[in-house]
Amino acid sequence: MAVDNQARSTLINGGGPSFQKERIKLRLMSKSRLAIRLTMLALAILTVVGFLTFDYRDVHLLKGIMSTFANFKTIFAQPQLAHFSLSEAIYQLLVTLSLGVLTTLIGAIIALFLGIFAAENLSNKKVSNVIKGFVALIRAVPTVLWVLIFAVSAGLGSVAAVIGMSFHSISYLTKAYSESFEELDAGTIEALEGCGASWWQIVCQAVLPSSLTSLISWTFIRFEINFGVSVAMGAAAGAGGIGYDMFMDSAFYYNLHEMGVITYLILVVAMLLEFMSLKIKNKVRS
Repeated sequence: MAVDNQARSTLINGGGPSFQKERIKLRLMSKSRLAIRLTMLALAILTVVGFLTFDYRDVHLLKGIMSTFANFKTIFAQPQLAHFSLSEAIYQLLVTLSLGVLTTLIGAIIALFLGIFAAENLSNKKVSNVIKGFVALIRAVPTVLWVLIFAVSAGLGSVAAVIGMSFHSISYLTKAYSESFEELDAGTIEALEGCGASWWQIVCQAVLPSSLTSLISWTFIRFEINFGVSVAMGAAAGAGGIGYDMFMDSAFYYNLHEMGVITYLILVVAMLLEFMSLKIKNKVRS
Protein backbone atom coordinates (compact mmCIF):
# COMPACT_ATOMS: atom_id res chain seq x y z
CA MET A 1 0.00 0.00 0.00
CA ALA A 2 2.84 2.36 0.85
CA VAL A 3 4.48 1.52 -2.45
CA ASP A 4 1.28 2.38 -4.34
CA ASN A 5 0.97 5.71 -2.56
CA GLN A 6 4.61 6.52 -3.33
CA ALA A 7 4.14 5.67 -7.02
CA ARG A 8 0.94 7.76 -7.19
CA SER A 9 2.75 10.68 -5.56
CA THR A 10 5.60 10.35 -8.04
CA LEU A 11 3.23 10.43 -11.01
CA ILE A 12 1.32 13.42 -9.67
CA ASN A 13 4.48 15.42 -9.04
CA GLY A 14 5.79 14.69 -12.53
CA GLY A 15 8.58 12.39 -11.40
CA GLY A 16 9.70 9.05 -12.75
CA PRO A 17 11.51 8.17 -15.93
CA SER A 18 8.43 8.51 -18.19
CA PHE A 19 7.57 12.01 -16.96
CA GLN A 20 10.89 13.79 -17.12
CA LYS A 21 10.73 17.54 -17.30
CA GLU A 22 12.07 18.88 -20.61
CA ARG A 23 13.17 22.40 -21.30
CA ILE A 24 11.58 24.19 -24.23
CA LYS A 25 14.24 25.35 -26.66
CA LEU A 26 13.53 28.67 -28.29
CA ARG A 27 15.19 29.55 -31.59
CA LEU A 28 16.40 33.11 -31.56
CA MET A 29 16.15 35.24 -34.68
CA SER A 30 19.62 35.20 -36.19
CA LYS A 31 20.91 37.62 -38.81
CA SER A 32 20.67 35.04 -41.58
CA ARG A 33 17.06 34.16 -40.72
CA LEU A 34 16.15 37.83 -40.55
CA ALA A 35 17.79 38.51 -43.92
CA ILE A 36 15.97 35.57 -45.56
CA ARG A 37 12.58 36.65 -44.19
CA LEU A 38 13.10 40.27 -45.19
CA THR A 39 14.14 39.15 -48.69
CA MET A 40 11.06 36.95 -49.07
CA LEU A 41 8.84 39.76 -47.82
CA ALA A 42 10.39 42.22 -50.25
CA LEU A 43 9.93 39.78 -53.16
CA ALA A 44 6.29 39.23 -52.21
CA ILE A 45 5.65 42.98 -52.07
CA LEU A 46 7.38 43.54 -55.42
CA THR A 47 5.30 40.75 -56.97
CA VAL A 48 2.04 42.29 -55.79
CA VAL A 49 3.11 45.78 -56.90
CA GLY A 50 4.17 44.39 -60.28
CA PHE A 51 0.81 42.76 -60.92
CA LEU A 52 -1.00 45.93 -59.87
CA THR A 53 1.09 48.23 -62.08
CA PHE A 54 1.15 46.12 -65.27
CA ASP A 55 -0.09 47.81 -68.42
CA TYR A 56 -2.78 45.27 -69.30
CA ARG A 57 -4.36 47.57 -71.92
CA ASP A 58 -7.32 45.70 -73.43
CA VAL A 59 -6.32 42.30 -72.01
CA HIS A 60 -8.66 40.94 -69.38
CA LEU A 61 -7.39 38.39 -66.89
CA LEU A 62 -10.34 36.03 -67.18
CA LYS A 63 -10.31 36.14 -70.98
CA GLY A 64 -6.57 35.54 -70.98
CA ILE A 65 -6.93 32.46 -68.79
CA MET A 66 -9.72 31.09 -70.98
CA SER A 67 -7.65 31.72 -74.10
CA THR A 68 -4.69 29.91 -72.56
CA PHE A 69 -6.78 26.83 -71.79
CA ALA A 70 -8.17 26.94 -75.34
CA ASN A 71 -4.63 26.98 -76.76
CA PHE A 72 -3.62 24.06 -74.53
CA LYS A 73 -6.65 22.14 -75.77
CA THR A 74 -5.63 22.79 -79.37
CA ILE A 75 -2.02 21.78 -78.75
CA PHE A 76 -2.56 18.62 -76.72
CA ALA A 77 -5.97 17.42 -77.89
CA GLN A 78 -5.78 18.24 -81.61
CA PRO A 79 -2.21 17.54 -82.82
CA GLN A 80 -1.81 17.55 -86.59
CA LEU A 81 1.07 18.00 -89.06
CA ALA A 82 0.80 20.62 -91.79
CA HIS A 83 4.16 21.94 -93.04
CA PHE A 84 6.22 18.73 -92.86
CA SER A 85 5.65 14.98 -92.68
CA LEU A 86 6.13 12.69 -89.71
CA SER A 87 9.35 11.27 -91.15
CA GLU A 88 10.78 14.78 -91.50
CA ALA A 89 9.74 15.59 -87.93
CA ILE A 90 11.50 12.44 -86.65
CA TYR A 91 14.62 13.36 -88.65
CA GLN A 92 14.70 16.86 -87.13
CA LEU A 93 14.17 15.31 -83.71
CA LEU A 94 17.19 13.06 -84.27
CA VAL A 95 19.22 16.14 -85.23
CA THR A 96 18.32 17.75 -81.91
CA LEU A 97 19.04 14.51 -80.05
CA SER A 98 22.42 14.21 -81.77
CA LEU A 99 23.28 17.74 -80.68
CA GLY A 100 22.54 16.78 -77.08
CA VAL A 101 24.57 13.55 -77.33
CA LEU A 102 27.59 15.30 -78.85
CA THR A 103 27.72 18.12 -76.30
CA THR A 104 27.24 15.71 -73.39
CA LEU A 105 29.97 13.39 -74.68
CA ILE A 106 32.46 16.23 -75.11
CA GLY A 107 31.59 17.68 -71.72
CA ALA A 108 31.79 14.31 -69.91
CA ILE A 109 35.22 13.38 -71.29
CA ILE A 110 36.85 16.72 -70.44
CA ALA A 111 34.99 17.05 -67.11
CA LEU A 112 36.18 13.59 -66.01
CA PHE A 113 39.81 14.71 -66.00
CA LEU A 114 39.02 18.13 -64.55
CA GLY A 115 36.85 16.52 -61.86
CA ILE A 116 39.73 14.26 -60.76
CA PHE A 117 42.05 17.24 -60.30
CA ALA A 118 39.25 19.30 -58.70
CA ALA A 119 38.56 16.69 -55.99
CA GLU A 120 40.28 17.73 -52.76
CA ASN A 121 41.09 14.15 -51.73
CA LEU A 122 42.90 13.46 -55.03
CA SER A 123 44.60 16.74 -55.84
CA ASN A 124 46.38 19.72 -54.39
CA LYS A 125 44.07 22.11 -52.55
CA LYS A 126 45.24 25.12 -54.57
CA VAL A 127 44.68 23.32 -57.86
CA SER A 128 41.26 22.17 -56.65
CA ASN A 129 40.22 25.69 -55.66
CA VAL A 130 41.39 27.16 -58.98
CA ILE A 131 39.45 24.61 -61.04
CA LYS A 132 36.32 24.91 -58.89
CA GLY A 133 36.42 28.69 -59.06
CA PHE A 134 36.87 28.66 -62.83
CA VAL A 135 33.97 26.26 -63.49
CA ALA A 136 31.79 28.19 -61.02
CA LEU A 137 32.41 31.33 -63.07
CA ILE A 138 31.39 29.48 -66.25
CA ARG A 139 28.23 28.10 -64.62
CA ALA A 140 27.20 31.59 -63.54
CA VAL A 141 26.62 32.50 -67.19
CA PRO A 142 23.57 30.81 -68.78
CA THR A 143 24.08 28.37 -71.66
CA VAL A 144 22.22 30.61 -74.11
CA LEU A 145 24.66 33.46 -73.49
CA TRP A 146 27.67 31.19 -74.03
CA VAL A 147 26.17 30.06 -77.35
CA LEU A 148 25.59 33.66 -78.41
CA ILE A 149 29.13 34.62 -77.32
CA PHE A 150 30.67 31.88 -79.48
CA ALA A 151 28.26 32.78 -82.29
CA VAL A 152 30.16 36.07 -82.67
CA SER A 153 33.25 34.19 -83.87
CA ALA A 154 31.72 31.02 -85.33
CA GLY A 155 28.47 32.50 -86.60
CA LEU A 156 24.95 31.38 -85.85
CA GLY A 157 24.53 27.67 -86.41
CA SER A 158 25.30 24.25 -85.01
CA VAL A 159 29.02 25.00 -84.44
CA ALA A 160 28.33 27.83 -81.98
CA ALA A 161 25.63 25.73 -80.29
CA VAL A 162 27.97 22.74 -79.81
CA ILE A 163 30.82 24.87 -78.42
CA GLY A 164 28.62 26.91 -76.10
CA MET A 165 26.67 23.93 -74.77
CA SER A 166 29.85 21.86 -74.34
CA PHE A 167 31.48 24.76 -72.49
CA HIS A 168 28.65 24.88 -69.96
CA SER A 169 28.41 21.07 -69.74
CA ILE A 170 32.09 20.85 -68.80
CA SER A 171 31.63 23.24 -65.89
CA TYR A 172 28.45 21.49 -64.70
CA LEU A 173 29.87 17.96 -64.84
CA THR A 174 33.24 18.99 -63.35
CA LYS A 175 31.49 20.10 -60.18
CA ALA A 176 29.28 16.99 -60.10
CA TYR A 177 32.15 14.56 -60.74
CA SER A 178 34.49 16.18 -58.21
CA GLU A 179 31.86 16.00 -55.48
CA SER A 180 31.27 12.32 -56.31
CA PHE A 181 35.01 11.62 -56.01
CA GLU A 182 35.21 13.47 -52.69
CA GLU A 183 32.58 11.14 -51.19
CA LEU A 184 35.08 8.25 -51.26
CA ASP A 185 36.27 7.22 -47.79
CA ALA A 186 39.67 8.68 -46.98
CA GLY A 187 40.67 5.43 -45.27
CA THR A 188 40.42 3.57 -48.57
CA ILE A 189 42.86 5.95 -50.24
CA GLU A 190 45.25 5.78 -47.28
CA ALA A 191 45.13 1.98 -47.32
CA LEU A 192 45.96 1.86 -51.03
CA GLU A 193 48.79 4.35 -50.58
CA GLY A 194 50.13 2.21 -47.75
CA CYS A 195 50.13 -0.81 -50.05
CA GLY A 196 52.28 1.09 -52.55
CA ALA A 197 49.60 1.90 -55.12
CA SER A 198 50.34 4.81 -57.44
CA TRP A 199 48.06 7.81 -57.90
CA TRP A 200 46.67 6.54 -61.21
CA GLN A 201 46.10 3.07 -59.75
CA ILE A 202 44.08 4.61 -56.92
CA VAL A 203 42.01 6.61 -59.39
CA CYS A 204 41.40 3.77 -61.85
CA GLN A 205 40.91 0.91 -59.37
CA ALA A 206 39.21 2.60 -56.43
CA VAL A 207 37.84 6.05 -57.19
CA LEU A 208 36.22 5.48 -60.58
CA PRO A 209 34.62 2.06 -59.82
CA SER A 210 33.13 3.28 -56.54
CA SER A 211 31.76 6.46 -58.17
CA LEU A 212 30.53 4.87 -61.40
CA THR A 213 26.82 4.89 -60.52
CA SER A 214 26.96 8.53 -59.46
CA LEU A 215 28.87 9.50 -62.62
CA ILE A 216 26.27 7.83 -64.83
CA SER A 217 23.44 9.56 -62.98
CA TRP A 218 24.99 13.00 -63.33
CA THR A 219 25.86 12.40 -66.99
CA PHE A 220 22.30 11.43 -67.87
CA ILE A 221 20.92 14.40 -65.94
CA ARG A 222 23.16 16.67 -67.99
CA PHE A 223 22.15 14.84 -71.17
CA GLU A 224 18.48 15.55 -70.46
CA ILE A 225 19.36 19.20 -69.83
CA ASN A 226 21.34 19.39 -73.08
CA PHE A 227 18.47 17.86 -75.01
CA GLY A 228 16.12 20.55 -73.71
CA VAL A 229 18.68 23.27 -74.42
CA SER A 230 19.17 21.86 -77.94
CA VAL A 231 15.48 22.41 -78.62
CA ALA A 232 15.81 26.04 -77.55
CA MET A 233 19.08 26.53 -79.48
CA GLY A 234 17.37 25.38 -82.66
CA ALA A 235 15.51 28.69 -82.64
CA ALA A 236 17.82 31.03 -80.71
CA ALA A 237 21.10 30.10 -82.41
CA GLY A 238 19.89 28.67 -85.70
CA ALA A 239 21.17 25.21 -84.81
CA GLY A 240 18.28 23.54 -86.64
CA GLY A 241 16.46 20.48 -85.47
CA ILE A 242 12.99 20.20 -84.02
CA GLY A 243 13.43 23.45 -82.09
CA TYR A 244 13.58 25.49 -85.28
CA ASP A 245 10.34 23.90 -86.52
CA MET A 246 8.65 24.67 -83.21
CA PHE A 247 9.86 28.27 -83.45
CA MET A 248 8.44 28.62 -86.96
CA ASP A 249 5.09 27.16 -85.90
CA SER A 250 4.81 29.49 -82.91
CA ALA A 251 6.18 32.73 -84.39
CA PHE A 252 5.39 32.64 -88.13
CA TYR A 253 2.77 30.02 -88.98
CA TYR A 254 1.02 30.13 -85.58
CA ASN A 255 0.05 26.50 -86.10
CA LEU A 256 -0.79 25.18 -82.65
CA HIS A 257 -1.81 21.80 -84.07
CA GLU A 258 1.70 21.17 -85.38
CA MET A 259 3.21 22.40 -82.12
CA GLY A 260 1.20 19.66 -80.40
CA VAL A 261 2.84 16.97 -82.55
CA ILE A 262 6.30 18.38 -81.83
CA THR A 263 5.53 18.56 -78.10
CA TYR A 264 4.44 14.92 -78.00
CA LEU A 265 7.57 13.83 -79.87
CA ILE A 266 9.78 15.68 -77.38
CA LEU A 267 7.90 14.13 -74.44
CA VAL A 268 8.33 10.63 -75.88
CA VAL A 269 12.09 11.14 -76.26
CA ALA A 270 12.36 12.53 -72.71
CA MET A 271 10.53 9.49 -71.32
CA LEU A 272 12.76 7.11 -73.30
CA LEU A 273 15.87 8.84 -71.96
CA GLU A 274 14.62 8.48 -68.39
CA PHE A 275 13.85 4.79 -68.97
CA MET A 276 17.31 4.19 -70.45
CA SER A 277 19.04 5.92 -67.54
CA LEU A 278 17.19 3.75 -65.00
CA LYS A 279 18.03 0.57 -66.90
CA ILE A 280 21.73 1.46 -67.17
CA LYS A 281 22.00 2.44 -63.49
CA ASN A 282 20.29 -0.78 -62.36
CA LYS A 283 22.60 -2.84 -64.55
CA VAL A 284 25.69 -1.11 -63.17
CA ARG A 285 24.53 -1.61 -59.58
CA SER A 286 23.86 -5.32 -60.15
